[in-house]
Amino acid sequence: MKDPKTIASRDFLPELQFQTSRSSGPGGQNVNKLETRVTLRFNIESSNVFSEEEKETLLKKWAKQLTNEGDLLISTEAHRTQLRNKDEVIAKFRKTVEQAFTKPKPRKKTKSSKGAIEKRLTSKKSHSEKKEMRKPPKY
Repeated sequence: MKDPKTIASRDFLPELQFQTSRSSGPGGQNVNKLETRVTLRFNIESSNVFSEEEKETLLKKWAKQLTNEGDLLISTEAHRTQLRNKDEVIAKFRKTVEQAFTKPKPRKKTKSSKGAIEKRLTSKKSHSEKKEMRKPPKY
């Protein structure tokens, strides 16, 4: 499989669709006039940038994030200008593509140290003895 960074650095711009809308929250005088929120829409099935194998990987990884039409939606309204939000949404898209193709690091099994095991067992023993002392005596 190819490097995730090289896959994420491909030219996606012709296949990305952008939609603008009004941002939520406070914004002063321009809040009801300017459409600064940018939503990116990307359809995996109709993409020419990815190979069939890569498309299958993306469909598996993004299964819960896709719409019924198979589109991935990413939106942002962090900045006050549409252009900065557009740049940020493209960066978010590249990051999600990179994460989709990054293999997780294998988990290394660890073993408790002898001192930790001994400490745990002695604390259990003392806790048990404390509980035992609270019981009424047997005749």
